Amino acid sequence: MLRHLVRATALSLYGASALAAAPASTGCPARAIQCKADDFSLCKPNALLDFYTPGLPTTGDRNAAPADFEADRFESADRTKYVLEGKAKINRVDQQVQGDRLTYWTETTAWLAEGNVRYQDAGLLMSASKGQGTTTPNTATMTDVRYQMLNSRGNGTAAEAKLIDADHATMQKVEFTTCDPDDVRWRFTAKDMAIDQAEGIARGHDVTLRIGNTPILWLPYARFPISDERQSGFLYPSFGYNNRAGIDFTLPYYLNLAPNYDATLYPRILGQRGLLAGAEFRYLTDRHRGQLEFTYMPHDRDADRERGYFHFNNFSALASNWNFSANLNHVSDKRYFEDFGDSLSTVSTALLPSNAYFNGSGRGWTASIGGDRYQITDPSLGDQFEPYRRLPRGTFEGELGLLGGLRGGIKSEFVSFYKECAKDSRTLSGDNILCPPNGERLDLYPYLNLPLEGASWFLRPEVGVRYTRYDVTQNAWSTVENTADRFRYRNDSPKRTTPITSVDAGLIFERDTNLFGTAYTQTLEPRLFYLYVPYRNQDDLPIFDTQPLSFDFPQLFSTNRFTGADRQMDANNLTAAVTTRLSETATGAERLSASFGQIRYFDDQRVQMPGVPKTDYAGSAYVAELDLHLSDRWRLKLADQWNPNGDHTDLSTSSLQYRFGERGVLNLGYRYRRDFLEQTDVSALIPLNERWRLIGRWNYSLRDNDTFEGLIGVEHEDCCIAWRVLARQYVRDATGKASNGLYFEIEFKGIGAIGQKTDDFLRRGILGYQ
Repeated sequence: MLRHLVRATALSLYGASALAAAPASTGCPARAIQCKADDFSLCKPNALLDFYTPGLPTTGDRNAAPADFEADRFESADRTKYVLEGKAKINRVDQQVQGDRLTYWTETTAWLAEGNVRYQDAGLLMSASKGQGTTTPNTATMTDVRYQMLNSRGNGTAAEAKLIDADHATMQKVEFTTCDPDDVRWRFTAKDMAIDQAEGIARGHDVTLRIGNTPILWLPYARFPISDERQSGFLYPSFGYNNRAGIDFTLPYYLNLAPNYDATLYPRILGQRGLLAGAEFRYLTDRHRGQLEFTYMPHDRDADRERGYFHFNNFSALASNWNFSANLNHVSDKRYFEDFGDSLSTVSTALLPSNAYFNGSGRGWTASIGGDRYQITDPSLGDQFEPYRRLPRGTFEGELGLLGGLRGGIKSEFVSFYKECAKDSRTLSGDNILCPPNGERLDLYPYLNLPLEGASWFLRPEVGVRYTRYDVTQNAWSTVENTADRFRYRNDSPKRTTPITSVDAGLIFERDTNLFGTAYTQTLEPRLFYLYVPYRNQDDLPIFDTQPLSFDFPQLFSTNRFTGADRQMDANNLTAAVTTRLSETATGAERLSASFGQIRYFDDQRVQMPGVPKTDYAGSAYVAELDLHLSDRWRLKLADQWNPNGDHTDLSTSSLQYRFGERGVLNLGYRYRRDFLEQTDVSALIPLNERWRLIGRWNYSLRDNDTFEGLIGVEHEDCCIAWRVLARQYVRDATGKASNGLYFEIEFKGIGAIGQKTDDFLRRGILGYQ
């Protein structure tokens, strides 16, 4: 945690040699996923110590260069002792030593610097009242040290600094800060410090972090690295408060186990619940990388049970064309994310996915084999809604050129579906139990296409046949014979064969135009998409993993409105759509994109999900989208679906963003989906001046007359310190129960931050936050 303090004190003793031994700090913690550079723009532009000498060289080989001596008086009685007095100065490339009196003994290599001693090189500026030592061996003792780092931010003092040998040094009464030297807002202090360059470790006693003169963190003993090499030790703590857990405090401990793998332990204390033990293990080799993470609470006092979470992520390169990937997740109960999550996106997770696959790819083909499963993590969902496990699941897609531009390919999938019969999904038949069946599915789609295109047009005809076959088996929990028949499947091996024909065609027109003195290129892109799929009765096919897709602009050009292979829609449709774009001629930046389209149906839409009647619509909803970005400060996005069959709007979204000043941003949003949701969303980052900013978000449900998420806070920043206080309320479950939280975070620039990390949910909640 005090790496920069020790790096600065090491520089004060070792000079530029410490720079060669230790890489320049990036300011990023070892486990950082995202990293931002510290902003010192509010510091004084010339906040250097008053004895800084400008104009020294910054390049050159110091060891090969001769030393230049300057002084008002120069004495040497017998060539064994040299004395420089009166503005004595020694220069060697970027290195300069100054003092009122400099004495050097050639036989003992001892030296003595007295009166206003000053040292400067490319990376360090330092003063002392007195200095003495030898050059062979390399030792030094300096008194009343004041130092400043020149190639990074940092300055401080030490009562005494002693260089024992080339690798070891000690310091007494050490201070360090990144603030301006004449305006110190915070500082680290240590009673003493021992530095070991060979081991890359420093040890300090009585280490204190002070804001002004007020101590806020004290450690009786601290051991920490002196370079950016990873070292085991404590990371910055985080703390906060919410009404579900009370005080929330985490103190992570990092374990540098090897150059290519490490671990982090993060015990988390929740005042109302107890101790949540957590750990993370990461590894990286030439062929493998991954992460293992888990949490465990042996007894949650509030829920009166044990709780936990498991996550494993892995990628392994097995051969030139094959790899293995896994993403495995599990929680102890449905309310884990609700109780321990800290964002709306986390607590609204309804299904937790897990998967593992062997993946292959080559020229013109891809393949995979593995499996998927889901765990319900929404307490409002019954066990009967848990999706089928897909294990094993295999896919293969390939395409190759045939005659001329004709191409042939195949898309295929084999899946075995399995689901235990949950208590709340069992149907009693007399004294027997009737459960939904399991089964296997083979889906094949061989096709031919002939892609033709030019600079201003394209024509893409395609014809294929979709063949799907099932083997339906009785669920092991079921005691009823002929399960498939009881679920209205005509046999245990239903199948479907459906030809699919489509033609996709479009034109691209361009013209030059000028608006408000700026040259633009405008396009007009009409597009037609014809799709023919004859009707096949699919009522005897089971529903394993199929759901209707949300309707949007890309769906106008899709060959199926269902996910999965359990339903293939019938179609005799023609999509007509048009898009126009406006791009700056000089830069190519797209400033406007507008699209409009509709599907016209020539036949009834007969294939539906179970219980949904066929429809006889003449056309789909009209779909319109607009993205207007005429300047870097204003952006407007609109999307709307108007359904002529019911004379109503199915979906409508709009968002307006305005950026002002250097960091200010205001977002206005509206979301509507018929019979499902209607929300407004307002968020803002408002700079009051260069140091103070207000933060706020209000996500409100007009349908429920309730707030989904409310956030208000204040940020303050100056040269070397920044802090943030946030008050937050957000919905934590599907029943509308809300959580309240209070977050405080303080950042000591150049060192790090202490408190509840809030950047992630601020970036998610306030578009454009920085």
